[in-house]
Amino acid sequence: MYYVYVLQSDSDDGLYIGFTSNLRRRLAEHQAGRAIATSYRGPWRLIYYEAYIEEQDALGREKFLKSGAGRKHLAKQCRLHFEKNPSRCQVDGS
Repeated sequence: MYYVYVLQSDSDDGLYIGFTSNLRRRLAEHQAGRAIATSYRGPWRLIYYEAYIEEQDALGREKFLKSGAGRKHLAKQCRLHFEKNPSRCQVDGS
């Protein structure tokens, strides 16, 4: 399986969108500061993920979620989460 996931930083409320074939291992790396892109912004909370059988499908979805339209989709998909835990990144569900 391949996973696309969204993390939210507890330290600055920012989001991180990533891709992995081992979600548990990757989350542990983020929490331990072993992921270069996120090491200085932890701790992290997993707020959303999707699983795919095909790697290319997951990579395409990651690319989409990092786009403006993808962030709007996340805002709608995770509306209640963002009402309770606003992100510093603009996540507009309108």
